[in-house]
Amino acid sequence: MIIESIQLENFRNYNSLKLKFDSGTNIFYGNNAQGKTNILEAVYLCGTTKSHRGSRDKDIIQFHRDESHIRMHLSKNESSYMIDMHLKKNKAKGIAINGVPIRKAGELLGIGNFVFFSPEDLNIIKNGPGERRRFIDLELCQLNKIYLYNLSNYNKAVNQRNKLLKDLYYHPEYEEMLELWDEQMVSYGQKIIRDRENFVKVLDGIAKRVHAKLSGNKEELSIRYEKSVEPEQFLEILKKNRERDKKFKMTFSGPHRDDLSFMAGNIDIRKFGSQGQQRTVALSLKLAEIDFVRREIKDTPVLLLDDVLSELDSRRQSYLLDSIYDIQTLITCTGLDDFIANRFEINKVFYVEEGKAEEHLK
Repeated sequence: MIIESIQLENFRNYNSLKLKFDSGTNIFYGNNAQGKTNILEAVYLCGTTKSHRGSRDKDIIQFHRDESHIRMHLSKNESSYMIDMHLKKNKAKGIAINGVPIRKAGELLGIGNFVFFSPEDLNIIKNGPGERRRFIDLELCQLNKIYLYNLSNYNKAVNQRNKLLKDLYYHPEYEEMLELWDEQMVSYGQKIIRDRENFVKVLDGIAKRVHAKLSGNKEELSIRYEKSVEPEQFLEILKKNRERDKKFKMTFSGPHRDDLSFMAGNIDIRKFGSQGQQRTVALSLKLAEIDFVRREIKDTPVLLLDDVLSELDSRRQSYLLDSIYDIQTLITCTGLDDFIANRFEINKVFYVEEGKAEEHLK
């Protein structure tokens, strides 16, 4: 898959911007806070409907504007797609593919596949379970529309069940309605758990090999899916824990409580790993994600690297750059020295300053 071009209007600090990309490596360099990351965010948002920052649409639109546009042209398997995304401050975003409006944002997923890597991805390792569930869900939703459907319906069921648990304080007669939401949660939740299990199993095998090379065979990484409940026992556990859920007015069991563990030997990297170990695991995870997507779609994803090289030592820089030679890559950085030092081939260079990006000759 290749992104041919992108056009922005009233997006973040860009009044208007048109860019044509190379199928290889595209570098965006310049000082901090000039708008480099915003370009990567626009690409990811237009391809996945989500900001990698978790930003709301109204926060992406320029402050003095009511709407924003992203138009992205990409090619995949000899087919061409024009994605037109219309962001609005007080309404749901509008999306058209090749001029045809789509009713649900999920219809966009699967056209393109994107892997985003930034220094903040260290939070996948360091922060709480929510970050790690978000990592799993963002990838699986790109690759599997059925997973997206199940996840969306599961989250709705959890929210409705939690609302009902709060309402029981004033309306105890509503308790029998919990059966309905229990069944909904179990129906969708079992499928989510099994899809996550398969994803993590494959990812673990890939990441194990990558991490061994990055650590000089000094560490063996193990990624495990920590389920809060086995799928076959989900309904039973919900019923067993109902009194506790009623007491705290919250659902404590289900895939919305799951986690990932990262172990190096007997060391839990989440809690006891050094900054260097956590950074290496994050890099292993992202490189494994790239390989996983390749296997699933029989094609290459687009890789978005946001100021990552500055966080890595020279050996890890070299390994990363050697791993992405055949992938269309958009990279932000403050300078080109690291690429020159690694003799890395650069296909296009853009200088970004104060909401303007100009192509420079290499």
